[in-house]
Amino acid sequence: MDTLHEYRILGGFLAIGIVLAVIPLVLPMLLGPRYRGPKTQDTYECGIDTIGSAWIRFSIAFYLFALIFVAFEVDILYLFPIALVYGQYAWRDFIEISMFLGILSLAIVFAWRKRVFQWQ
Repeated sequence: MDTLHEYRILGGFLAIGIVLAVIPLVLPMLLGPRYRGPKTQDTYECGIDTIGSAWIRFSIAFYLFALIFVAFEVDILYLFPIALVYGQYAWRDFIEISMFLGILSLAIVFAWRKRVFQWQ
């Protein structure tokens, strides 16, 4: 009987989670204004009307540069908690962080060799 009670609690939390996830998606559709004018389907960029087609192709270098940026941001966030516990095993921690930064620097070298950082 005790296990069934735990499943009921889990089901209740799951139901509450689903309801709280669906409400912000459905409520704006029900309450929001519906305007279908000629400007509705236009591309909007910083309040300025676009000139020409908005469907242009960007160089793959932009995407690679963005992915490298995101990877480094995540890695920096990984280093903050390690820095907080650094010190109990000083040499081991130093070696682990050095290996991590070494592998990370290999990613920079790889991107550099692939000429990701050279703009045309």
